[in-house]
Parts: sequence; structure tokens; C-alpha cells
Amino acid sequence: MNGHWPSIRQAVGSGARRQVVGAAATVTILALAAGAYFGARADDARKARNPAGEVIDADHVVLSDSQRESIDVVTVSERAFPQQREAVGSIDFNEDLSTQVYTPYQGRIVRLFAKLGDNVSQGQTLFTIQSTDLIQADANLIAAAGVLDLTTRALKRAQELYTVQGIAEKDLQQAVSDQQTAEGALRAARNAVEVFGKSPAEIDRMVKTRMIDPYLVVPSPISGRVTARNAAPGLFVQPANPPAPYSVADISRVWMNASVSESDMPLVRKGQRIEVSVLAFRGRVFGGEICTVGATVDPQLHRGMVRAEVDDPRHELLPGMFASFLIITDAPVTATAVPAEGVVREGDGTMTVWVTTDRHHFARRTVKIGLQHEGYDQVLEGLRPGEQVVGKGAIYLDNLVGGGLS
Repeated sequence: MNGHWPSIRQAVGSGARRQVVGAAATVTILALAAGAYFGARADDARKARNPAGEVIDADHVVLSDSQRESIDVVTVSERAFPQQREAVGSIDFNEDLSTQVYTPYQGRIVRLFAKLGDNVSQGQTLFTIQSTDLIQADANLIAAAGVLDLTTRALKRAQELYTVQGIAEKDLQQAVSDQQTAEGALRAARNAVEVFGKSPAEIDRMVKTRMIDPYLVVPSPISGRVTARNAAPGLFVQPANPPAPYSVADISRVWMNASVSESDMPLVRKGQRIEVSVLAFRGRVFGGEICTVGATVDPQLHRGMVRAEVDDPRHELLPGMFASFLIITDAPVTATAVPAEGVVREGDGTMTVWVTTDRHHFARRTVKIGLQHEGYDQVLEGLRPGEQVVGKGAIYLDNLVGGGLS
């Protein structure tokens, strides 16, 4: 009996170990199954929360079919980019084509013929004044005409008397001299009255009727629009005594005075073409050219003055209007272009686009941007024509990567 006891214990111990090993194996299998189950559930839950696809890393993403509907993929091409700079300013009168109209002689205003805002032609009467200087000139004219008539009749009588030896030759010569002097005096008197703006016909009428015309006519020296009127009937005016009774400006070509940034000043030259836009006429473009480039830059604002002459044949641009213009600095350049909405400015200031070859996989790529025109950006580095990039929806992709899809 004692001899069999060790073999019984060995048998019992061996069975217990087999049970323990079996139990451990069972636990391991259950644990693996549970891990696979819950891992699959977690993966399903992640996909349910985020059906957009998969973020491979910060610069690569794969989109699902449904997500691709949120973006547009375009082919990189080449476009012409005009070389231009923008500036802002305001419309003003062209001072080279505007003038202040003063009376050439002092007097009292009698009548006004033009109102503020009227369009006038060169030579058209603006106002008349009663001038004592003109009255004196008219009186001298009538007196000179009377003297000439008298000396002419005296000369005729002297000639008749001389033919019958009724007077000496020296008396005839004196009559000739007096008549010639009177003719010269009348010519001088006519010229003096003509200086006041009287026509030859008006002068002839005064000589014939022996009646003076005391009203001095002040005409417009240029064709244009009355931009200011300080005249009134009865007002006494004098030459060059401000304010001028009238101001007239030719507004078919106006000025635009613009403020240009210091960095753009070296690119601006006299004679360059410009395109002007104003708030009052959205969508309209007025053409012109630069006529003056300032010789200094404001040390506080770091901007310089540039003046352009703008064509306005229909007289639509009014002084004081806010305006912006494009300065054409050089000929257009043809370069690689992408839609501006496809370019993303990152937090560090770099510019990126999303590139794809199969419209499923997208990679972020850094690019260097140059000019901008009509919704497109010039790409200086980082892309070639023919590649495919995301246009509309580039920000969407950027946000997906930033949020983390996986």
C-alpha cells in the first residue's frame, strides 16, 4: 500500500496541472476574442463618427466618395497676369484746364448770364459790368470820330480853295496834317474800345449814333462748366480781387490725385496707362494716364503723390469722389496659375495647395505665390501646368487634417 502512494500522488498532480493549463488556454482564447470584438466595435464607432476617410499624416489624406463632392479638382494651367499696382485717391478738377474769371477793369456788375453748374462755351458771356473806364474810352472814341469828321471837311474846303488860289500851300498842308492826325486818333480810340471786348460792328454803331455803350462784357475764356460763382448784380468788382466772380473748368479730362505706397513709387512713371474705378459707377472703368509723379514721399505715411489725367467725355466724374486705380507698370506675363480659393495660407505664413493624381489621395504642397488677377494666383514655385489641385474646398481639406481623421 505504502509502495503505491507516490504513484497515486503523481497521477493526481499530473491531472491538476492539465486542468490548470486548459483553463489558462481557455482564458487566453476568450481574451483574444474579446479584444478582437471590442477593437472591431471601436473601429466601427470611429468610422461612424468620421466617415470622411483617413488621415495618413499631417500632409496626406484620403477622401471617401461622399467627401469628394465637397471639393472641386482643377487642372493647373497657364494664364496671363497683368503687371499692375493699386492705389486710392480722389477726383479733382484739372487745374491745367480750369481758370478763374476776373473782370479786366473795375466796375459794378449789371447782369449775370451763367449759373453754377452750367456748361459754357469759349467766348460765351458770363456777366456784364458798368465800367467807368469803358465809358471814358467810348467818350474818347466819339470825340475822335467828331474831330475826324471836322478835319475831313476842313481838308476838302482847303483843297477847293487851293485850286482857285484862295489859300496858301502851307494852309493846305496844315489841313492835310490835321486830318491825318485825326485819323490816327480815331484808330487809337477804336483800339482802346476794342480792348474792352467791343466788336468792330459795335464800335461802328457807337461812332455812327454818337452814343456810348457803358456795359463791359466778360466772356468765358475756355469751354467747360461753371464750378464756382461769387458774382451778384450790383457787386463792385476789381481786376484780380478775390474771390473771382466766376470759375470755369474743362471737365472732359479730370485729375485723380492718388496716394501710392513707397515700395511702388519706383515702378510708377509718367505716361503709364491707368484704369480708374469709382463707387458711384460700379463695374465701369475710366481710362487715363499718369501726368505727374511726386518728387517726395511723406515721411509719416510712407506714401507718395501720383496724379493722373482721366478721360470723362460724359462729365460723370465729380471732384471729391473717392476712386481707386490700377497702374499698368509693365506688359502682362504668362505663368502657372491656380484658383485663389485653392491656395491656403498656413499659420506660419507659407502658402500651400492640395495636389492629387487619382482624386482620392491628396497631398499638401508648399508653393510660392506671385501676382493675383481675376480670382487666380500666379505660382512661381511648387507646381507645373497639367497637375491637378483642389480649387474649391482647399480650406475644407486643411480643416480635416487639422482636426485629425484617424
